[in-house]
Amino acid sequence: MTDKIITTTNTYEGLIKKSLFIGVCGKVNSTDEFFCFLEQHQDLNATHNCWAYRIGSEYRFNDDGEPSGTAGKPILAAIEGANFNYLGALVIRHYGGIKLGTGGLARAYGGTIAKNLQLANYEHHILMQELHIQLPFEFSQHLFKLTSEYKGKITQQDFNVNGMHCVMSIPASKITKFKESLNNITKGQARFIHP
Repeated sequence: MTDKIITTTNTYEGLIKKSLFIGVCGKVNSTDEFFCFLEQHQDLNATHNCWAYRIGSEYRFNDDGEPSGTAGKPILAAIEGANFNYLGALVIRHYGGIKLGTGGLARAYGGTIAKNLQLANYEHHILMQELHIQLPFEFSQHLFKLTSEYKGKITQQDFNVNGMHCVMSIPASKITKFKESLNNITKGQARFIHP
């Protein structure tokens, strides 16, 4: 699975029926980081500071006084719809005197973050999985070659009387194919060890 990770804090402003919506998105690695981000960027003089975050499989959102489900949830939907992760998003609303209704609010909050993320700089994050492998020494060069082909990385290697033991990380989506290839090359002599 590949997620987008924002590389710089990004701001987007839009005027919707006289209300100013300011969307701020930034990278967060933990809930503590998110609440620091929120404290740094929220505007306590604004009518509402609505937010959402996704950090790995964890997420939360808050409507900050807007009708339930009209702000935080659409912000989270915009984050997920754009395939971002490790992201905190805040929408600051300065009320302009015209009510938007529940559908209008959801479109305004979600749309502000969707537009923000369309303009944001990001990089792809590939989910890696760790493998522990024991194999005869004569297959070590094949292992190095396969690891490179599958965009993996060897993080530790030890040589002993039984051959080579290594710890490596491989993109999770390629684990099955990698194991099949290594088993074919070593004629079943590679052992995958559970740490």
